[in-house]
Amino acid sequence: MARILLVIGDGAEVIDTMVPLYRLGEDHEVIKVGPEVRSYHLVLHHHREGWDITEETPGYELTSDSAFRDIDPGAFGALVLPGGRAPEFLRYDPDLLAITRHFMEEEKPVASICHGIEILAAADVIRGRRVTTIPRCRLDAELAGAIYVEESLVIDGALYCCRFKRECSAWMKAFVEAVSRR
Repeated sequence: MARILLVIGDGAEVIDTMVPLYRLGEDHEVIKVGPEVRSYHLVLHHHREGWDITEETPGYELTSDSAFRDIDPGAFGALVLPGGRAPEFLRYDPDLLAITRHFMEEEKPVASICHGIEILAAADVIRGRRVTTIPRCRLDAELAGAIYVEESLVIDGALYCCRFKRECSAWMKAFVEAVSRR
């Protein structure tokens, strides 16, 4: 059984967060980690006809088990970076960036979906790597030196990237296999 860090924050997408929480929780210990130990507000994103952006509505609340600053990344085997709006704000947290760098440097499994790529970009750990993300985060990935690939699942070493919540079944299946092998 691996211990896995699941990053959460206000504005994290419900499906991007809850699917990894429950799927990984079947066989592993999942620790929810955020800027502080408190309850965070997840959101649902809806695509509306005629809108250029997604509509965001309140979803579930999820309480973190630990704060970024209190985490020893060496005690964990994998990291999950959900999407939604949370990464836009979390990418400025120096403790989260240090955690992210540890996982990437040690080639431990890291899963990123949607806006999760913004944390990887801010940590400067995707230079030269093949990644995928939603089209509107492609620029973040490319400016950070990554090679954007327009596919539903892109695996580069121990990095597992996915674009959309509707594609997260294959993403989690591949990631769970990687975590279980490690």
